[in-house]
Formats: sequence, structure tokens, C-alpha cells
Amino acid sequence: MSGEQAAKGKPRRSRPLGHYRLMLGRYVLPQRRLLIWLAILLFASIGLQLINPQIIRYFIDTAQGKGSLQPLYAAAALFIGFSLFQQIVSVCAAYYSENLGWKTTNKLRADLAKHCLSLDMSFHKTQTSGSLIERVDGDVNALANFFSSFIIHLLGNVLLMLGILILLFRENIWVGVAMTLFVVGAVYAIQWIRRFAVPSWTKWRALNAEFYGFIGEHLEGTEDTRANGAAGYVMNRFHELIRRMLPVRIRSFFGFCLMWSTTILVFALGNAAAFVVCAILWKRGELTLGSVYLVFYYTELLAKPIEKIRTQLEDLQKADASLVRVQDLLATEPLIKDGPGAPLPSGPLSVEFRNLTFAYEPDGQPTLNQLELRLEPGQTLGLLGRTGSGKTTLARLLLRFYDPQQGRIELAGTDIRKCKLHELRNSVAMVTQNIEIMEGTVRDNLTLFDDSIDDGRIVAVLAELGLGQWYEALPEGLDSILASGGGSLSAGEAQLLAFARVFLTDPGLVILDEASSRLDPLTESRIETAISRLLQERTCIIIAHRLTTVQRADQILILDNGQMLEHGPRAKLAADPDSRFSRMLSVGMEEVLA
Repeated sequence: MSGEQAAKGKPRRSRPLGHYRLMLGRYVLPQRRLLIWLAILLFASIGLQLINPQIIRYFIDTAQGKGSLQPLYAAAALFIGFSLFQQIVSVCAAYYSENLGWKTTNKLRADLAKHCLSLDMSFHKTQTSGSLIERVDGDVNALANFFSSFIIHLLGNVLLMLGILILLFRENIWVGVAMTLFVVGAVYAIQWIRRFAVPSWTKWRALNAEFYGFIGEHLEGTEDTRANGAAGYVMNRFHELIRRMLPVRIRSFFGFCLMWSTTILVFALGNAAAFVVCAILWKRGELTLGSVYLVFYYTELLAKPIEKIRTQLEDLQKADASLVRVQDLLATEPLIKDGPGAPLPSGPLSVEFRNLTFAYEPDGQPTLNQLELRLEPGQTLGLLGRTGSGKTTLARLLLRFYDPQQGRIELAGTDIRKCKLHELRNSVAMVTQNIEIMEGTVRDNLTLFDDSIDDGRIVAVLAELGLGQWYEALPEGLDSILASGGGSLSAGEAQLLAFARVFLTDPGLVILDEASSRLDPLTESRIETAISRLLQERTCIIIAHRLTTVQRADQILILDNGQMLEHGPRAKLAADPDSRFSRMLSVGMEEVLA
């Protein structure tokens, strides 16, 4: 992440509860209906848990007398009925809780994915796909329990504890005092231990993201890794990461175990306190046998909300790290801002670079330096230059993947920074050497999920590009599924599908970045007619590494170290024996550019 982005994305930690309040308000509170039903079910469950022991106490005390058995039958039936109803309420509450967690986390995932897509290339160049997946999915999974009505569950358990304590005070003040001290001590001990566990979980989540980023990066490059004998290096880095992760994991797990063992100890002390107090009071005749059972039942029941609060605080300590990382990502602002919405006309667009200067790093060497050029509507520019001369950078600037530090780019006389990004990228299309084929139908890969494009038009474009027989051989036509990465396609077929995308979007400016380099001569010749038709109605920039590619160009631009080395009409430069382009034609481009 760049320094500017990091500064913008830095969360405000001056208000420690602020980020919880923000996330709950944004994702949980809009689910009001689910929250209301969940609250009703949880409060009903609390009431049932408090009533059932009273029924048992009545049963025990009544059983000691010599009266009728009818009250005992009634108490037993009532207890069974309340128990069954309580189980039904608990199941319904669990369903609503999981449903709430699923809806809120899915909304958060969608927001994170959309936000990542809106961030500029300078951000994505500093982040691996694995680390972003870990944030969008792994960190959000860690927040699932937090979103599953954390506040309602916490409030419900606190109310259950208060209800138990009130009823214990109602039985006997000394029992109430003893159990109150037990609850206060338990909550304080758990909260005190939690402070030491949070930093370890924070570091663990960060290392986890680094680990997934590493795995994702090297799984994508496994072919190159094997081909170059770098498996040993990759495994050394893998073991180094594991060695760094292990002590952090141990510390995090130790914090969890400490909280768990503290809870067990506190429960044992609570039961011991209840036993001592009840024994004394029963011996003095201040408690009946049924009341003694009631106190023990409530003491055991107290363990449930304390344990729930402990697990919720444990989830919270895991969520702390994930929540900060998620908010870091959401707070990262794109450097490329949407324009106010200046319209671009349909049809071929003029292109003008005015004093264009750009460097990938603010203080680095300019990749393009004071470039001045105008391309008339419908003209084709052949862009030549050695590797690193700025050819592809120029294409990225036209699509506003980056913005120049100085100067501007105009399409049809409009500064592209004044256009909406989606409108600009609808008017400018780029075909590169590497074609991205997504796992999905042929239709979705061609239209990029634009439902407004008619199937008949898609089929006509495929036929025009020489893919008619390929289409007819598809088992389910446009609904046939293509594998991710285009494993079922030849390189030529994938490239032709990329050309089909351009035809379907109908842009005013087309950028071909050595787009036919993967095609064999036969396939390349098949699409020459289609490309000629495409360029007749559009402005085009052809980034070339071989001279045959720019034979259709109207103008030639040769770049060297980001500066214009030569520019002019192709025919005029070719006829001038002193021009660089003419020498390229005579001796070969590679020799002249070297």
C-alpha cells in the first residue's frame, strides 16, 4: 500500500468502540425484523430458564409432605411442557441468529469485493490475491459470530445473570451476596485475561493473510516454479513462514486456554461457595430442601451465561483484529477518483496527449516525459519502442488505471478525468496478449454479464470472426461453460473471443497490445478482414513488437525512455531513408531498437 493510501486508510483508534458501533450500525441494525424476532425468542428463553427451577423446587418440597399426588403430577407435566417449549425456542433463536450472521457477513463480503474492484492499480500491485482473499473471506468469517446478534446475545446473557441473582436474593440475602461476588469476580478475571490475548490474535490474523498471499502467489506460478527448479526456494520460504507463525499461534492458543481454565476454576469456586452457604443455611433451617436444590440449579445455570459471555469475548478478541483489518481496507481510498460525468460522443474518438508526464513512483524516473501528440478520429496509431519505453503505460493511462502527474489526456476534446470511470471504460477497449477467461458461460465471458446484448448479435460476431464452427460444436451453445483460465480453449480461440468482446462493446477507441501475438499465421489471417472492419469505424492504437502489426497504421510513434523519438505519417516515415522507422523496415526492428 502506498504511503498516501496508508495514511488515508489508517483507522481512527482514538475511539475504541467507534469501529464496532459503525459496523453494527451499517450491517446489523438494518436487519430490524430479524433482530426483533431474535430478541423476542431470546427473552422468552430467559424467562423459561428462570421458571423451570421454581417448578422443580415446588415438586421437591411438595413431595416431602403427605398430601395428594395430584400437585406432583401437575408440576411434572408443567416442567416437561416448559422444557420442550424452551428447546423449540432455542432452536428458533439459533436459526434466526445464523440467518442474521449469514446475511450481514454476505453484505460485508460484497462491499469488500466491490471496494477492492474500485481501488486503483497502485493498490493492487502492492497486494497479493491471496492476502485480499484472506481479508474478504477469512477476516469476514472471523466476524460471523460478532455479527450473529452479538449485542443481543450479550444483553440476553447479562439479563439472565441479573434475573438469577434477583431470584437468589429473593430466596436468601446471603445466597444472593455470595453469588453476586462470584459473578463479579468471574467477569473481572475473564476480562483481565482477555487484554493479554488480543495482541496475539491481531498478529496471528496478519500472518495468516501473509501466508495465504504466499500460497496463492506460488500456486498461480507453479509451472514457472517447477520449470526453473525453484521448488526448493519456495519450500524454504514456506518453512520460514510456518516457523514465524507457530510461536504466534501458540501464544494465541495459550490465551484461549488461559481463559478456558480460568472459567473452569471460577465455576468450581462458585459451586463450592454455593455448597458452603446452602449447608449453613439449611442446618439453621432457613432453607428448605427444595430451596437448596434451587440455589444449586441457579448456580449451575449461572455458569451458562458466564461461559457464553466468555466465548463471546473470545469471539470479540478474534474479531478485534479482523475488524480493524476490514476497516483498514474499507478506509483505503482509491487514488483514481470518478469524474463529474462529462459525456463522450459515440463513434471514433480523437486522442490528444498534452504535455503528458507520468512516473509510477512520485519521486521516480518518469516513464513518460512531456509527451505531445494528437490522433484524429478514425486514425490508427502504431506505437513502437523497446521494452520499458512506456508503450503499455500509455494504454493504462488512457483507461485511467493511473493518472499522470503532469499534463492531461483528451478524448474528443474532453479531459478523461472529467468522465465517469465506467463510461470512459465503455468507450475505450483494450485487447492484450493475456486473455482472462472466467469460469462461466460463453455468453457471460463475451458480454461480461451485460444482459442488454442480444444472443443473435453474439452469434453474428462469432461467425464474423471465424468462430462459427467452434460455436456450433459447443454442446449447449452460449450456455456452455468455459473453465477458469480458458483451459478448454486454444490460445487462438481465446484471443478471438477477446476480439469478440470488443465488437460487442462497440467502443470509440480500441487499444491492441500485441493482440495477435498468440495467433498462428492461419488464424491471424482469418481475422484480418474482421480487424480491418473494426478499425474502419474506430480510432485505434496498436502497441507492436513486430513491424507487420503496424502496416495498417496511419501514424507511427516511436518511444524511447518515455520520450517521443519519432512521430509522423507511416507512409512518409517509411519513404524517408533517414527516419528510424525506415531503418526498422530495412534491417529489422529488434536491431534498431537494441
